Amino acid sequence: MLTEFALYSDRLFMAAVGVYVLAMVLHGAEYAVQRSAKGVLVGAGGPAVETDAPPPDAPPRDGSGPGRAERYGRMGVSLVVLGAVLQAASIVLRGLAAQRWPLGNMYEFTSAICLAAVVAWLVVLRRSPASRPMGLFVLLPVVILLFLGGTVLYAPAAPVMPALQSYWLVVHVTTVSIASGLLMVPGVASLLFLLRRSGKLEGFAERLPSADALDRLAYRITIIAFPLYTFAIMAGAIWAEAAWGRFWGWDPKETVAFVAWVIYAAYLHARATAGWRSGPAAWVNVAGFAAVIFNLFFINMVVSGLHSYAGLG
Repeated sequence: MLTEFALYSDRLFMAAVGVYVLAMVLHGAEYAVQRSAKGVLVGAGGPAVETDAPPPDAPPRDGSGPGRAERYGRMGVSLVVLGAVLQAASIVLRGLAAQRWPLGNMYEFTSAICLAAVVAWLVVLRRSPASRPMGLFVLLPVVILLFLGGTVLYAPAAPVMPALQSYWLVVHVTTVSIASGLLMVPGVASLLFLLRRSGKLEGFAERLPSADALDRLAYRITIIAFPLYTFAIMAGAIWAEAAWGRFWGWDPKETVAFVAWVIYAAYLHARATAGWRSGPAAWVNVAGFAAVIFNLFFINMVVSGLHSYAGLG
């Protein structure tokens, strides 16, 4: 039975990745159709062009339903929901197969982070449907991370070593997974904000939400994720005292986690400071997201430290 749970978990994981890829394709099609529609109506640098033909993303003239872009977007969101359900089921079955909390290695940790990012994105869409053109760019890092998790980082379902058999595994690693996943969305939003604000690739970025909307989105999610990330670091320190006899030892992973915390604290401060509120603050937010990703992969996989044996966040 446990072997079957592990097999079904792996298959559901692969199915979720496939569904996310299809969702990316549909969001890409939505984005392309919207751009081409604008290109039909407005000449490159010229006046509006008179035409009797409706743009590709316009509703049908008989009122029978949404236009192509709208349909592609809705289908993409539906697939993201399906992918999240499949991925959540994969994580649950993984825990049943290993008979433990399913966050015991990098494969499981990466899957949890990506699920948190997807759920956060769906909540954003629920509250702000106009943000949907971001879907392609939010799903891109999710698909990349899941591909790495299912190939390079994959580990068979198995019990964890005694040092990790603690309830702090549930508290610390779950919290840091959720916080890291949440921070993925504002990281992408800040990157798109900088692209939108720079004026470069204007034709490519014109279908994105406005720069102000992207900036607000990044800030609002970060102020939710930052307290969770803070709690995760505190919980990790308490676990370290129980496991290693000290709260803090400047282990490489601890150090980079603290650096990321300082960067995000600086972002929240910069966001409330005149002169830093827009572009400079967004760069700080991007730096914080880069630190989180660096800590997740480089520190876990390359640098030797007390956390290396666990492959955990």
